[in-house]
Amino acid sequence: MEQYVKICGIQKLTLLDYPEHTACTLFVNGCNFRCPFCHNSELLGGGVEFYDEAEIFAFLTKRAGVLEGVCVTGGEPTLYTDLDRLLRKIKDLGYSVKLDTNGYMPDRLAALIDAGLVDYVAMDIKNSPDRYAETAGLPQERFDITAIEKSIDIIMKSAPDYEFRTTVVTELFDEKSIEGAARMILGAKKYFLQKFVMRDTVPSKTLTSPQSIVLSRYLDIVRRVIPNAQIRGE
Repeated sequence: MEQYVKICGIQKLTLLDYPEHTACTLFVNGCNFRCPFCHNSELLGGGVEFYDEAEIFAFLTKRAGVLEGVCVTGGEPTLYTDLDRLLRKIKDLGYSVKLDTNGYMPDRLAALIDAGLVDYVAMDIKNSPDRYAETAGLPQERFDITAIEKSIDIIMKSAPDYEFRTTVVTELFDEKSIEGAARMILGAKKYFLQKFVMRDTVPSKTLTSPQSIVLSRYLDIVRRVIPNAQIRGE
């Protein structure tokens, strides 16, 4: 069944979301994960308003040559079967495309990369394999870690450019799990640790940000696996 992309948010200018690009960000509705620390949880269900696609492309046409890139995020963009159509229209305007994904739809991700519709992929590495389902907010018995592993392999072998990133939440990580997360992407050229920050939109109000000293210790552990890993925002 065809699933048409539903855009429910736009940030008209970002200097942060797409490395080395002046860009805008499109937010899509819906996600197959339920991460308890999600900043965009208001986009996941019903009750949101959608933009008319013609309005979005009128903006993109007007800003072509001024903006360099378009970030497509969510929610989870790869849920949509016609994402290729949307990305092709963006590319036809001369934009570079960055796709944010949780990596749970590897075949769809591979098809987009193979079609030349994605210039930069940013994939979240939620946690070590044994805590992945917990961190994604899904039942362990129904979680397919092989889908995540397949996406990692696709990105590292095929994406024109990419990064992996992990949002560090005090209650969801320890030294063992942060090392396990890094080992999933052994050989990656870009890996960022991001400090969780509480917002009103976060589903679980009991979560807390790690202390800077803890985050620094985690970075030291990660760098034993991925020497060029960094803390984003520092």
